[in-house]
Amino acid sequence: MAKVLIIGAGGVGGVCVHKCAQVSEVFTDIVLASRTLSKCDAIAASVKRKTGRTITTAQVDADNVPELVQLINAHKPDIVVNLALPYQDLTIMDACLETGVPYLDTANYEPLDEAKFEYKWQWAYQDRFKDAGLMALLGSGFDPGVTNVYCAYAMKHLFDEMHELDIIDCNAGDHGHPFATNFNPEINIREVTARGRYWERGEWVETDPLSWSMMYNFPEGIGPKKCFLMYHEELESLVMNIKGLKRARFWMTFSDNYLNHLRVLENIGMTGIEPVEHNGQQIVPLQFLKSVLPEPASLGGRTKGRTCIGCKMKGVKNGEVKNYFIYNICDHEACYDEVESQAISYTTGVPAMIGAMMMVTGAWKGAGVFNMEQLDPDPFMEKLNIHGLPWLVVDLDKK
Repeated sequence: MAKVLIIGAGGVGGVCVHKCAQVSEVFTDIVLASRTLSKCDAIAASVKRKTGRTITTAQVDADNVPELVQLINAHKPDIVVNLALPYQDLTIMDACLETGVPYLDTANYEPLDEAKFEYKWQWAYQDRFKDAGLMALLGSGFDPGVTNVYCAYAMKHLFDEMHELDIIDCNAGDHGHPFATNFNPEINIREVTARGRYWERGEWVETDPLSWSMMYNFPEGIGPKKCFLMYHEELESLVMNIKGLKRARFWMTFSDNYLNHLRVLENIGMTGIEPVEHNGQQIVPLQFLKSVLPEPASLGGRTKGRTCIGCKMKGVKNGEVKNYFIYNICDHEACYDEVESQAISYTTGVPAMIGAMMMVTGAWKGAGVFNMEQLDPDPFMEKLNIHGLPWLVVDLDKK
């Protein structure tokens, strides 16, 4: 039915390729490209072992628009799924416009020289994609992504207005390393060390990094965990598109061990993104740190425990105040058994596949740049249950 070109061969790329390979009636051809061809070939070998399917691999520099255009023209995909670094979103969008191919990603663009999470750079492509008759789908991961769809589902079925939203992300897993990140270390640490930011009655309020916390009792035996307020990109689109929002916040759990290591690394300058001179060369401390930390894709076989990501929402339906929690729980070891990955990559790679499925089957269509909550949530929610990320709705007023 469709040929998909996936750019990026990290943990999320590996999951997405596996999940596309499982749906042969939709994704009849799969091409995986990355700067490092050996990573693509390793994923291809894993897919062959697990599914028996053969995928095509290719090398590409995702910072180079002519190279990307050449790759796209050579393979003529029906959709490009961008699972490369967020720094490369704009070059891949440019290449999709030049070749006339729809675009999907899981994380918003970031400039290399500033830890800043905004959609403005990608929203600026609205007219170009609309005029070209092409669809660009932004943030089709879990958070952003599934969390946006949870909100759209709640607005369609549970609320007339949503007044309060807390997105809560808990990783209760353990990989056994003293310090490691479950996705790209450079992106992870930039995100965690940035100032917090939340929406309160029509304006953004900033906080010092990780200075606000709360305890939340997670369901299904995970139990109470300390959560820290952060800024996350989906808040920017949700406050625009969800009717009635008066407060919107994002929370994430971190172990004491992780936070202690992070504080030391910050204190000695290893999380910096400004170049420094070392032995006559300019190096970025955070990029050097990334090179000595464990590769996230290598954590799958040693990670145990579960994740829980959900949206706690308060709003009004037919004049009555309602409170709901929509969430998914994902098991690290089950993910590894299925696709040789830990749950952090799984919970991002599966929604990337489903978003691509929505687009190539026509369940979601349109011209322009879209965030997830702008589209019909029902077909996406149905596929989550089928493809490994089942969800539950809890009426908190009846607990």
